[in-house]
Amino acid sequence: MTGWTWAAASCRGTAHERCVEPRQDAFRIAGPVNDGDFLAVVVCDGAGSASHGGAGARIAAWTLTSCARTWLRATGRLPAADAAACWMLLARERIAFAAEKRGLDPRDFATTAVVVISDGVSTFTAHVGDGAVVARLASSSEWISLSWPEQGEFASMTRFLTDETGLSLRVARHDDPIDRLAVMSDGLERLALDFRACAPHAPFLEPMAAPLAACGTVGQDRHLSKVLSTYLASDRVNERTDDDKTLVLAARS
Repeated sequence: MTGWTWAAASCRGTAHERCVEPRQDAFRIAGPVNDGDFLAVVVCDGAGSASHGGAGARIAAWTLTSCARTWLRATGRLPAADAAACWMLLARERIAFAAEKRGLDPRDFATTAVVVISDGVSTFTAHVGDGAVVARLASSSEWISLSWPEQGEFASMTRFLTDETGLSLRVARHDDPIDRLAVMSDGLERLALDFRACAPHAPFLEPMAAPLAACGTVGQDRHLSKVLSTYLASDRVNERTDDDKTLVLAARS
């Protein structure tokens, strides 16, 4: 059967563990949708400086995934930029509603948002803030960037879905066929991305994605998801980053 096989994990960073704080990353996956053709992945990272950043990430991830699933089931095609903008605005509205109920400000729920939808032939990304989407070209097995992390005015800053200045949304469509896909929060950027070359770090990505292509199933591989979770929580990874770490890997056969 042709379709997407995926594994995913999200682990609390050691910085949050030391402060007895919850994980602030959130992710959701819709798919495979439409007989395995489409996979929709959403990864959100609540701001560490926001008191309810994790809640904002969960609200955004749930909203954006629901919108993507509904769109794919209704249309069977990738969305346009205006549709993705509407999804993001809906997520902003739901965060604002949650904040108002608690007597808080939407910035207390600040979160980034990364959305990617692909059928392997074409891929759509919608992105606010840091985190990244990378993929492997089916034709050459080269790993490429589909959506790079965005910084704010200063190097240590980024954009958030709840920014008072408005929605800083980047959208793109890529029509080169792909057979591997990786979506990550910023906790893994220094391991999975080569910032000097502005390119994915293939030696990190390729060994983890390869088992998905060999498993022969469509949908989530729960065993490989557990293996991925163990790896992300390992000392080997925590020596390189103390932030939350979320990674979704997918392979298309």
